[in-house]
Amino acid sequence: MDETTDKSKKTNKRMVPLRYVLTPIVLIFVAIVIVVILAVTAPKPAKKPPEINAPLVQVIKLDSQDITFNISSQGTVTPRTETRLISEVSGVITNVADKFNVGGFFSKGETLLVIDDISYTAAVLQAQSQKDAATATLIEEQAKSDQKKEEWLLSGKPLEQAPVLALRIPQLQQAKAGLKAAQANLQDAKIKLKRTVIKAPYDALVKAKSVDIGQYVSMGSALASVFAVDYAEVRLPIKQNDILFLNLPRVNQSQNNASKVDIKFQLGNATFSISSQLTRYEGEVDPASRVHYVIAQINDPYQIKSDRKSPELRMGMYVNANISGKKMAAITSIPRSSVYGENTIYLVDSDNKLHIEKISVFRTDAEHVYTRDIIDANLQLVITKLSTPVNGMALRLTSDTSDKSAKNAKAPTPSVNNPEQGE
Repeated sequence: MDETTDKSKKTNKRMVPLRYVLTPIVLIFVAIVIVVILAVTAPKPAKKPPEINAPLVQVIKLDSQDITFNISSQGTVTPRTETRLISEVSGVITNVADKFNVGGFFSKGETLLVIDDISYTAAVLQAQSQKDAATATLIEEQAKSDQKKEEWLLSGKPLEQAPVLALRIPQLQQAKAGLKAAQANLQDAKIKLKRTVIKAPYDALVKAKSVDIGQYVSMGSALASVFAVDYAEVRLPIKQNDILFLNLPRVNQSQNNASKVDIKFQLGNATFSISSQLTRYEGEVDPASRVHYVIAQINDPYQIKSDRKSPELRMGMYVNANISGKKMAAITSIPRSSVYGENTIYLVDSDNKLHIEKISVFRTDAEHVYTRDIIDANLQLVITKLSTPVNGMALRLTSDTSDKSAKNAKAPTPSVNNPEQGE
């Protein structure tokens, strides 16, 4: 009896009342039903067609105009003439000019140095005495020849029949030849004497000196190197495609129409400019670089005869050159960033429709592309990049957006601080 009672008590403890199980399920079901009813009875939003905004772009107007193309180049300043002075006589250097140093300036004909001339002065005196002796011999032979002619004429025979020896013709010719040789020797001695004084061949600066006072030099010894300073030259490389845009100087023609050149050089943080002009064209293509070379002339680079305010333009300086080229008519300039591929541009018409067109490129530089094509005046250039451009697609212009913004700005807006408004 007791065992049966214990078993029944344990069974009753394990059994859960049914209401505790069904109540949560019923609540969940009721909630689902309420949500479905609310979803069905809720008002549906009105359907609107999707709004597609056209890309917003910026445009500029294209106009053809006359353009003068400028060609950029660079080069190194070089003297128009550089000379290595060589001694044509031998001797000890007895005198040197105070300015005879590297960088010293000498005017044309000014003395740089003097070589001992004692031996050459003696040679002149000796040659002069030889000339005087030869002159005396010639006078003597001329007198003897005239005397023989008179004696022959006294015989009653014509001079044409007289033997040359009877008239002393060979002796006379020998005397004349001796005089000419003496004159030549005298002239050579004077020239050598004159060459003991080394003078500047032109207005020049000393580039290098190889001798000094007291030094013995022989014939052929290097004395100094000098270069002309009346004007300098810059050799400028020009690409093949740029040659047609320059006014190049021609052989045996005036240089008045040659292209002007703006030479710029830098000293420290300052940049200076000098006006120049093309003076000649080398007329050949460099076989290695395939470029042409033109020469720009810079007058008085060291400002010896001018009062230019810019600093001296020294030999060996690196300069940049901006060459003014030919003036071309009816050229349209297009920003390089607005050209896609080789020759594709985007245009927009008055209806804000996109036109994709190709142009014939006439010339390009770092910032622009130039064409001679006639572009419709009603079309404007799109300078905004488009991700997926399609011919005929609609666009919005920034100018139209600005107009709308301006109109909206003029519309009255309520003020929160206005005391006349109701709360």
